[in-house]
Formats: sequence, C-alpha cells, structure tokens
Amino acid sequence: MDKFFKISERGSNVRTEIIAGLTTFFAMAYIIIVNPNQIVGFSFDVPGISQIWNAVYVATIVASVIGTMLFALYAKLPFAQSCGMGLNSFFFTSFVLPQVISGGDTIKGYQAGLVIILISGIIFLLLSVTGARSYIAKAMPDCIKKAIPAGIGLFIAFIGFQNVGIIQANQYTLVQFVKINGVAWKDLAAPIIALLGFVIIAILSKLKVKGAVLIGILATSVIYYLATWTLPSFDLGNITAPFKDFAEIGITGVFQADSWKNAFDPAFVGGIFSAIMLIVTFCLVDMFDTVGTLYGTASEADMLDENGDPIDIDKAMACDSIATVAGSVCGTSTVTTFVESASGVAAGGRTGLASVVTSLCFAICLFLAPFASIIPSAATAPALIFVGVLMLKNFSKVDMQDMLSAVPAFLTLIMMPLTYSIANGIGIGSIAYTLIAIFTGKYGKKDIAVTIIALLFVCKFIFGAI
Repeated sequence: MDKFFKISERGSNVRTEIIAGLTTFFAMAYIIIVNPNQIVGFSFDVPGISQIWNAVYVATIVASVIGTMLFALYAKLPFAQSCGMGLNSFFFTSFVLPQVISGGDTIKGYQAGLVIILISGIIFLLLSVTGARSYIAKAMPDCIKKAIPAGIGLFIAFIGFQNVGIIQANQYTLVQFVKINGVAWKDLAAPIIALLGFVIIAILSKLKVKGAVLIGILATSVIYYLATWTLPSFDLGNITAPFKDFAEIGITGVFQADSWKNAFDPAFVGGIFSAIMLIVTFCLVDMFDTVGTLYGTASEADMLDENGDPIDIDKAMACDSIATVAGSVCGTSTVTTFVESASGVAAGGRTGLASVVTSLCFAICLFLAPFASIIPSAATAPALIFVGVLMLKNFSKVDMQDMLSAVPAFLTLIMMPLTYSIANGIGIGSIAYTLIAIFTGKYGKKDIAVTIIALLFVCKFIFGAI
C-alpha cells in the first residue's frame, strides 16, 4: 500500500491519510442533502419533484464514490469529487424550473438536462485525452495561477461563514454579521459555536497538533450538542424509495430516446442554440472550477512541479471528466473536484489513500443517510474558514508593483467569493489580463491561450451567466 500510494515518498503516513480522508468527507458531506435540494429547488409540492429528489440523492452518492475513487486509484491524489455547487442550481433553473412554472413534465425536463450534462462530460473527456485541458491550465499567466489558491481560500471561508449563519443576508448591504442582541439562543448557537470551533482549530494548529482540523470538528460537534441540549437525529424513514426512483428515472434517464429529443426541444431547453450554449456553459464552468481547485489544493499540499503546475494534472483532469460522464448517467448534475478537498490537505493528506477513505464514507451514506448529518454545520464551518486562512497566504507571491500582475490577480481573488464561482473569478481575471497586456504593449504569443479563455468567458457572460 505504501508503494502504491507513495505514502512515505510524499512525507505522510497511513494514520494521517485516514484523518485527512475523514476531514474531507465531513467538510463536504452536506452535498448529499444539499445537491438534491438544489436540483429540485425545494418545490416539493410539484408533481414529479419528490421522485427527482430521491433519484438525485442516490445519484449524488454514487457519483461521489466513483469520482473520488478515481482520484484515489488513478491519479492517486488526495482530492474528492461530487456535484458542483452553483452548477446544480443552474441545472434547476435551466431544466426543472421551466417545467415547474409552465406546469410541464418535470421528470422529462430533468432527464433532458442529464443529456446536456452527458454531452458536456464527453467533451471534457475528449479535451482531457488530447491534453488540451492541461495545456490551457498550464498556459495561464503566473499571476492568475498564484491568485487562484487565495481566491478559493476566500471562497471556502465565505461558504463556511454563510453555511452556519455567521454572515447573513441584508436587504441594504447584501450581507451582514450575525445579529446577536435580542436573538434567542437557539438561533445563535450555531454561529457562536462555529466561531468557537474556529478558534479551537487555530489553537491546535498553532500547537502543531496532528489532525487539528478533524479534532476541531469533533470537539465542536460535542460542544454543539451539549450547548443546545440535543442529540443527533436518526430518521431512517423509507430507505427503499430513493433506490426505486433512482432505478426508474435516474440511471435510466440518458438511455431514453425521448430524453435526447427533449434535450434540443424548445419546450424543454429553448431550442438547439440554447442547448449548445448550455453545453458550452457547463463545459466552461466545470473546466475552470476544476483547474482552480487543483491549483489551490495542490499548492496547499506542496504538490506543484517546477513550473508551478499540479503534479499529474492530466490524470486529475481525466478523473474529473470521467466523473461528470458517470454522474450524468447516474442521474445528477456536473461532478467536479471539490474545494473542500483543501480541508483534508490541511489535515495532512498527500496521497490517494485519503480519497479512498472519503469515498468509502460516501458509500456508507448510501445505506445509512443519517450518518452524514451527525456532524452539524456548526462543526464543519470552522474547518472551511480555517482552510481559507491557510490558502490566503498564496497571494503574497503576487507581484503587486506590476499592474499587469496585480489587477488580474486581485480580480481573480475577489470575484470568486463575490460571484460565488471559482470559474467566474478566473474568467474575469483572464479578461483583465488580456486587455491590460494588449493596451500596454506587453501582449505576446504566450498570451494566446489566456485570450481564448477571456473570449469564452465574454461569450458566457453575454449569453448565459451562472
């Protein structure tokens, strides 16, 4: 096992890899419930929606197991995959919501969407096999490469703050800090305990305690249940319904002739042009979400080559594209490399063994869903926020004296959390770099790739934004 995963070679050990795998799982376990919720848009009173929810629930776990195990056994990297946030919401608004509004067939809309995802996944795979995806990644300007990990760090931290209610919506300023004065303890418990958990992880890390993140998650979980005087709930319910709907409308969706016809039908996707733009959009976002995550987590794990690119990036890209194809066949939206993988890396994960552990944890949830809900969001949020702290250090490597470097890097950094998209951050940074390079006479042949990226994102922003 040590030889296969290169555990000793990468300066790790089995215990650390197991802890890292568990840490990654607990940080991203929310996707098991959140993904089906996002794809149905909480429209549970609409015919067909409950069946879609059940099918997507099972598909999410199966796709996560397949995608993460690919990273474990093929790329041998400590990264995990599951259904991309943002992309699942876009799936809902593109394929399910129109049917909900029009009173149409939501199941057929859902299955038409799976065909679009399958086609985009096949394109991903072809780009990966030819090496085009890794070429595009490696051709990005150095300033953007360095800004990506920091931007992802801010994005991850924002997700953590938001998930637990530390940062809340405000109708005047868009966001605000959690209101404390005059608020009942039951509404304050999660954000207050999450902040305490963050401090615990920081202290343990400062003391160089191995597995500080995982220990922090477990300790915060105990504090949460004691402070709220509650116990974890284990509502097993009807555990057969999800498997039944998964078999009937999920995994069979892309194999039905009607699904392919509906994927280009104006009644379901707005016509052939709309279908093409949807395919391009899903391709674009998944590609750069993955590129961004790989650069960010690989940088944190010190797994970059001499050119500052992730090791085995071709294999990593292939894992991502195969997982997207597998996810569409199973019945869920685009599968991508998860930014929460950085939490496992922060816990010491350096090999595919960590991904094996994460994948097995997902597999367990297939038959025991409540296992994923044992750890409350108040305990996982501190881990995400702490990872943001660790990843922000990468921005110090950006040359802030040169505006050709500083401005694109800053936009890449800030636009990820502000637009809730890794891909948007990369796209806006690429557009800025291209324009500044052209109008300052610094444009060269090496900038052709980033120019293409910029043009693609301009088209994405004009014809369909996520």
